[in-house]
Order: sequence, then structure tokens, then C-alpha cells
Amino acid sequence: MRSKMEKMLREAQTFITEAISDIDGEVSFQEDCWTRANGGGGMSRVLSGGKVFEKAGVNLSVVYGSMPQEALQAATERGVDRAKGMAPGERVPFFACGLSSVMHPKNPFCPTMHFNYRYFETDGGVWWFGGGTDITPCYVNNEDMEHFHGTYKEVCDRHDPNYYKEFKAWADRYFRIEHRGETRGLGGIFFDDQNDRDPEKIFEFSKDAVNNVVAAYGPIIEKHKNDKFTEQQKEWQLMRRGRYVEFNLVYDRGTVFGLKTGGRIESILMSLPETARWEYNHIPVEGTPEYDLIDACKNPREWV
Repeated sequence: MRSKMEKMLREAQTFITEAISDIDGEVSFQEDCWTRANGGGGMSRVLSGGKVFEKAGVNLSVVYGSMPQEALQAATERGVDRAKGMAPGERVPFFACGLSSVMHPKNPFCPTMHFNYRYFETDGGVWWFGGGTDITPCYVNNEDMEHFHGTYKEVCDRHDPNYYKEFKAWADRYFRIEHRGETRGLGGIFFDDQNDRDPEKIFEFSKDAVNNVVAAYGPIIEKHKNDKFTEQQKEWQLMRRGRYVEFNLVYDRGTVFGLKTGGRIESILMSLPETARWEYNHIPVEGTPEYDLIDACKNPREWV
């Protein structure tokens, strides 16, 4: 499964970066191969200063070695069980392979998108899959959300009729910024700690999901990349990016895992936008599009 997952994610990285470069139409992804001192390495592909995208990154990592038990806990919702029977302070031999991405468009009407698909093993024979794709718009567009969520409902339904309902709700819980009382964006699907069936079946679901990133996201960007916007709408986008930064640095499981296992900082922080804004006590006026977004983030909606 290790080599199979790595091959699938390498192919997905190539397909997705080529498609996003085509949508941008001006710049291509720059490739950066790196090696992890403690075992493994990866390939980061980053686009910056494009016509459509301010910054977009798709990062492949294949790492192995040993990690502290608290890093294992950070990597999964039931991490404490993964270290059961180990002596206090004993390090956990592991293998992890993942493809992660965040794309920050310039236009406030083009949503930010994130995905991550990963596979973990420990030398003790424990394995699990995790991942998901989610969207973070600055303004609510029902048609766009129906397309994005509808695409992933179709993916989920091909593998398990309960997946979409379960993983959509999981995304709404996971991407919540607790200190703000709101979600980072308008969700998608999220799953972790998946080892309840044949690993081949979970692999096929993960493959289907990552291979539908462009189908779910690309048409939304094409639709809005030339939309007109005001300076005030751009400032609102930067404030919402501030929320994105808060979640990623405080709550994101991948960020915590990377930092605890001595990961490559440039790759870990690739998800952050180049520009963001924090404005003191900014409260949108009721009845405005900005207020509607906050309401959708505080009260997750059903889109399909």
C-alpha cells in the first residue's frame, strides 16, 4: 500500500497542477524537491503571482522514521490508542504519505480551496487513511456550493451511501475555529482514522476524491476569475484570510503533526496566504453579503 499510495498521489499532483496552471493562464508551478533529514522527503509545487492565483501550492510528502507519541496523537483523532502498550517516552516507528494543497485566488469572488489525502502506518502493523477537500469562499454563492458539494456527494455515493452525510458533518466539526465560534469556510468532506474495511476500498475512495478536486473547484474559478470587485470587497477577503491563518496555526492537524515530527517548515506553512488582514472588532452589518457568510460559518448549512 505504501508504494501504491505514493504513485497515485504523484500522478494526482501532476494532473492537478497542470489543470490549475491552465486555469491561471499566466504562470506555472515551480518545483522544489526536498529531503527530510530523519527519513524521506517530498516534492513541493508552488505557483505565485499568477493572473488568477496569488498563491497555490500542491505538496507531496513521503516520510518515515520515528515520532514522539504526542505527534501520533496529533495525527489522528484516536491517537492515544495507537500508542497503547508502549512505554512512556518511547518513540513510534512510522510511515506517512500525503498530498496536500491550498489555493488562494486573487479575486474575492473566487473561493480558497484546500485538500489533503494521506496514508499512515506504524511498524506495529496499524494503518489508517485520512483526508478531504473543503472550500472557503468570502461570499455565499448557492449555485457554487451546490456544485462543489454535489461533486463530492457523487464521489462519496459511489463508495458508501453514508459517506457524504458523515464526512460533510465531520468537516463542519473539524474546520471550526473555536475561539471565533465559526467554521473556517463552507465545508466539504473530511475523514480521518479510516481503517474499518478492506484498505483497497478506502484507497479507491481516496483516489476518486483527489481525482475530482479539479472537477469540483475548477468551474467555480473559471466562472468568477474575471468578476469585478471593490476595494472594500478585497479588504473583506483579506480579513477572511486572517481567519484561515488562525485555524491553520492553532488547530490544523497536519500543521501540528509536521511541527512535532521535524517537518520541512516551508512545506508546512505553504498553506498560508501571502497577504491577510486583521481589523479590530469588525462586525458585518446585518443584511449584507458579508453578514450572510458569517451566518453560514456560524450555522453550517446543507447544500445538496
